[in-house]
Amino acid sequence: MPKYSIVLIGFMATGKSTVGKALKGHLGENYTFIETDLLIVKMAGKSIPKIFAEDGEAKFRDYEAEACKKAAQLTKSVISCGGGVVLNKKNIETLKQTCHMVLLTATPEVIYKRAMGEGKEYRPIINKEEPFKEIKKVLRYREPYYKSSAEIFIDTTEKSIERIVEEILKQTKLHKKKRKN
Repeated sequence: MPKYSIVLIGFMATGKSTVGKALKGHLGENYTFIETDLLIVKMAGKSIPKIFAEDGEAKFRDYEAEACKKAAQLTKSVISCGGGVVLNKKNIETLKQTCHMVLLTATPEVIYKRAMGEGKEYRPIINKEEPFKEIKKVLRYREPYYKSSAEIFIDTTEKSIERIVEEILKQTKLHKKKRKN
């Protein structure tokens, strides 16, 4: 079965949303861009920090599994997944059936710098006492999950968005069809 969708996985602040939007732009109007975190917020009727605070991580992961199922059913999509989506093997199995799995990585230092910028209020890890130490700890724990889930690996640390998009398009062999005049 040919795969026409692309799933971006990786730790927070590796560029999944930014790259995803740019990638959708290159693939054309027949493609959609979705973020599983936004699907979760819509399903729950509340923000992710509120889900964690009121319902706990287990409930959040239930929402996340449902969001992955919905996303995998879409064709011609670029899907940006939350950083912990790889913790549930079923999520990855579901997505791999119809999608190219692309892992975006960056150094812990770059992740910390990016995460402390815009949108930091939505990142629970940043509210920890020592966020940089926590980033390194969680990255170490999740690394095997990320690696076993991906087919394509791209380090975003020192690359432009355009370069990252080019690499993904080349490796997935997906590209925008040229219009006939």
